[in-house]
Amino acid sequence: LRHFSSIGFWGLVNNAGISTFGETGWLSMEKYEKFADVNLLGSIRTTLAFLPLLRKYKGRLVFMSSVIAYFSLGNGIYSMTKAAIEKFCDALRLEMKKFGVQVCIIQPGNYARSTKIQPPVSAEEIWDELSEEAKAVYSKEYIQERANFFNSMLREGSANGNEVVDAMVDALMSPAPKARYMVAKLKEKALVFVCALFPTVVMDSVLSYALSK
Repeated sequence: LRHFSSIGFWGLVNNAGISTFGETGWLSMEKYEKFADVNLLGSIRTTLAFLPLLRKYKGRLVFMSSVIAYFSLGNGIYSMTKAAIEKFCDALRLEMKKFGVQVCIIQPGNYARSTKIQPPVSAEEIWDELSEEAKAVYSKEYIQERANFFNSMLREGSANGNEVVDAMVDALMSPAPKARYMVAKLKEKALVFVCALFPTVVMDSVLSYALSK
């Protein structure tokens, strides 16, 4: 920090993130704590560390969120952390206005093929990690179906990661950056639209239908 304070500090990009697949009852408390620590608290830690310099030099703060902040399709733990980051940014953006600091959120869609953030899901590994109680509730066939669904989503991910990088560069360099950059397919944007404007029961029906395919 002493080094940066002598040359100026313009922008901070909070990009660190991890992802996993699994229904709520399959995941341990330790896993929830790890995801919150990396995806949420990690961004908060770096933000607090550099905030004095960003205020001093009227810089930019850029956070990597996701369209998954609005809905979940088998990765609720990741969705949870991204929704929390969104709210953290909403508060920070308003608070930083008086200092001339801009806060921007990048909301990518499915770029799994570009980032390799999520390896293919193994139904066998999930089954082996389940408690005896969970094994009595969920069949091996059900877990295989969910794993196949999630792996198909990973394969559909865009390989054009440069689209997200372009949004990050604009957030850092534009004279008038957007508060949010949604970089996603039309289908993903439509899901966000439904989630934001329609009753929850409608979104639940849409997602339940998608999960049944």
